[in-house]
Amino acid sequence: MIKLSSVTHLLRKSLIATVSVAVSTASLISAADVVQVSHGIAMHGDLKYPPQFPHFEYVNPNAPKGGKAIQSAIGTFDSFNQFIVKGNSADGLGLLYDSLLARANDEPFSLYGLVAESVEVPSDRSWIIFNLRSTAQFSDGTPLTADDVQFSFNILREKGKPFFKAYYADIEKIEAINPQRVKFTFKNALNRELALIVGEVPILPKHYWEKRDFQKPSLDIPIGSGPYQIESFDPGRSITYSRNEDYWAASLPVKVGYDNFQYRTFDYYRDGTVALEAFKAGEYDFREENSSKRWATSYTGSAFEDGRIKVAELEHQNPTGMQAFVINNRREQFTDPRVRQALALAFDFEWTNKNIFYNAYTRTHSFFSNSEMAATSLPSEEELKIFEPIKDQVPPEVFTQVYRAPKTDGNGRIYSELRQAKRLLQKAGWVFKSGKLINEETGKQLTIEMLLYSPAFERVVSPFIRNLERLGIKANIRLIDVSQYIGRLRTYDFDIIVSGFGQSSSPGNEQRDYWHSSSANIEGSRNLIGISDPAIDHLVEQLIQSQDRKQLVLRTRALDRVLQWNHFVIPQYHINKYRVAYWNKFEMPKIRPKYNLGFETWWSKSVEESK
Repeated sequence: MIKLSSVTHLLRKSLIATVSVAVSTASLISAADVVQVSHGIAMHGDLKYPPQFPHFEYVNPNAPKGGKAIQSAIGTFDSFNQFIVKGNSADGLGLLYDSLLARANDEPFSLYGLVAESVEVPSDRSWIIFNLRSTAQFSDGTPLTADDVQFSFNILREKGKPFFKAYYADIEKIEAINPQRVKFTFKNALNRELALIVGEVPILPKHYWEKRDFQKPSLDIPIGSGPYQIESFDPGRSITYSRNEDYWAASLPVKVGYDNFQYRTFDYYRDGTVALEAFKAGEYDFREENSSKRWATSYTGSAFEDGRIKVAELEHQNPTGMQAFVINNRREQFTDPRVRQALALAFDFEWTNKNIFYNAYTRTHSFFSNSEMAATSLPSEEELKIFEPIKDQVPPEVFTQVYRAPKTDGNGRIYSELRQAKRLLQKAGWVFKSGKLINEETGKQLTIEMLLYSPAFERVVSPFIRNLERLGIKANIRLIDVSQYIGRLRTYDFDIIVSGFGQSSSPGNEQRDYWHSSSANIEGSRNLIGISDPAIDHLVEQLIQSQDRKQLVLRTRALDRVLQWNHFVIPQYHINKYRVAYWNKFEMPKIRPKYNLGFETWWSKSVEESK
């Protein structure tokens, strides 16, 4: 979700000779447009923080530096290159890199200068110039320049994950004007977000990567520009990062109060159950819990009772997106939406929530849940206008009904739902013979493999499978290790998986990678469903081209409706809290960020107490 010619050139070409104050410094008014020079950029509206602000309000600027934080990771790793499809990259690699701009986690989508000291952008956002700080450098002392920025984008789009090519498809040209000045020109002025999202890309060192095979997984320790460096590692088992004492950006407003631990370690475990027991034994310090059962039943013992381990539920204002049983539409048996709808009727969320999740979750109905962008009422007149070019290409329910995932009374007896599912399956060409659901044309039984990598999720899938079997469907669970799972997802070798489509408070270019036909058959994309639909392509492009917040909300709701009524997934559930547990070694700022957990702003109590 991120969105010149030089100032001299603008003056020479069409200066009206008027200079006015803009967001942070000045605006140059040309015959063509108004160019703002600013310390940051907001997607919609104004920036919260003024020029020369000292720090974000959700940090402790006096947080002591030092100490160690150990976290867990699941699976294994064999690479320090997280930008490519191949290999299993280690956790925490984002600590190695800086980007041109840094996000404010208390604003929906605003970015402030990090590697870039300022930005220059016209009101139509058809291009943007980043003015780099002369002090920016990599961990080996090499200056970070516009050549590195240009190199990073080129190599990521050419050799990185498919996401990068899709996400930055509208970049027409990148120019290193001089060592401290780089310009991005966009293919059109409709993709207003692009001026922001190019500012969030990690900047890679050209002098390091141009000598190496970028597409080959490697455990060679990379050079970065961020606050941490790789201190040590045990391949597949553990990795430790140490804070760079010479970190060039430590005193910048966007970094004050961040990166307080001297060491950050990620220890790897086979699965979540083993990892939890290790946590309770004091093997690591901090964990975020995603299992309601574990949260309700397993956080007990003397360490919890005497306060050595703290637990907390920290509310946030992030959209929760869509976690679901994701159905692979590339499979022939799932191409009919009536089949997908029938499968959804066999998932008894209410029973699952009561008996397995301790009523901890809320049912998800929208791909943009927990946000104003969720379609929760019939479309307004303004929204109906969005549908005019494609009104005959979307499900008719879009205009007449509000989508709600199937609901039961929670007693486990879903006979009426299964009868409705059978009717849908029969209309789709499936018949029931000797207790089996058979395709009329092929004579084959409908079979489904539920692909999982976590044993913890078997308890959720097993009751669902029993209901599918009542429909005459042959269903089974296939449990594989993380490496195999990742490989099969990359090549879309699955029937149904449990996955999610995370969303931000400002959806944008990433929607192409989720739903656009251009990503449907690119290995490693996030279009796991395999959606290839011209109407959805149209809505995605409309969303990306939104000119203001109101338009963005309306267009996102329109996209949401079409995704909902195509029954691409079987919605599961969400929670608007971070469930965290940590040994009583840490402190956190008094003010929490609205849109982030903010662990990077915590600090070690032992360092504070030693002073």
